[in-house]
Amino acid sequence: MGMLIDGKWNDQDLRRANKNGEFNRLQASFRNQIGDDSFPAQPNRYHLFVNAGCPWAHRTILYHSVKQLSEVVSVSFTEAAIGTQGWTFGDQPEPILGALYMHDVYTKAEPDFSGRCTVPVLWDLQQNTIVNNESADIIRMFNSVFDGLPGVDSTNFYPAELAGEIDAHNNTIYPAINNGVYRCGFAQSQRAYDEAFDLLFSTLEKIDQNLNHQRFICGDVVTEADWRLFTTLVRFDVAYYGQFRCNQRRLTEFTNLWPYARDLYQQPRVARTVDFAAIKGIYYGSRPPHIIPKGPSIDFQAAHNRAALG
Repeated sequence: MGMLIDGKWNDQDLRRANKNGEFNRLQASFRNQIGDDSFPAQPNRYHLFVNAGCPWAHRTILYHSVKQLSEVVSVSFTEAAIGTQGWTFGDQPEPILGALYMHDVYTKAEPDFSGRCTVPVLWDLQQNTIVNNESADIIRMFNSVFDGLPGVDSTNFYPAELAGEIDAHNNTIYPAINNGVYRCGFAQSQRAYDEAFDLLFSTLEKIDQNLNHQRFICGDVVTEADWRLFTTLVRFDVAYYGQFRCNQRRLTEFTNLWPYARDLYQQPRVARTVDFAAIKGIYYGSRPPHIIPKGPSIDFQAAHNRAALG
């Protein structure tokens, strides 16, 4: 995947590993917040650019769905696979900015922008600029800033009494699992891969054991920590197990994580956010020889029998 340099697209696949072969993820460039004076929480003011296959974008798609924000924030999807121009909207420009590629969105906001043109992107339709391109920030905003508007679900996935616990879980899950699968997949040395692999599966095993006596990460209610973990788990067997060499155990082989993932998938308005064709599209369609696997066949609708733990 290329990047913009001073507003010009460079399609070279730039190095993403350090001298030790360890994958490094760059920090998001835009970190403004809806609710600040410059970005009031108004309906029909903001637009979300996403890719359905990307786990980071999927976080925001999921929150957009479960919080019922379809009448508040509009959405545009890129095509599944990435190309020489990065994320693309296809043969026809998307209708909001007339962009053909995500890098067009970034240069609309900042003509001389330098950096990777990632998704998700939250756009301000009034100021014609990017508000935020960090998924963790966007889901935190979506969790509460539009509460009280007609049709918006008021469920709070980051309650104050659990905030510290949620943050602690996020701080464990992100480096070991969410980013850990990428640290396996993009490792450029055996040592870097081995370390990422061992941390990934030891952390999955600990969570699996904890879920033996409680329904969700923080107890009997779904929280942000569950949704952040879910977007990795739902891709695990389809993409990470094979394409990223995360092949010690499949998700379906974990005693508790597998029914837990099905439990989350079957929560209201979640299943419609999971696009397995798009997931395969970015992980296999973006890499030579661009062959999309037919399997595996995984039934996320199967009974999970975890309600008794709640």
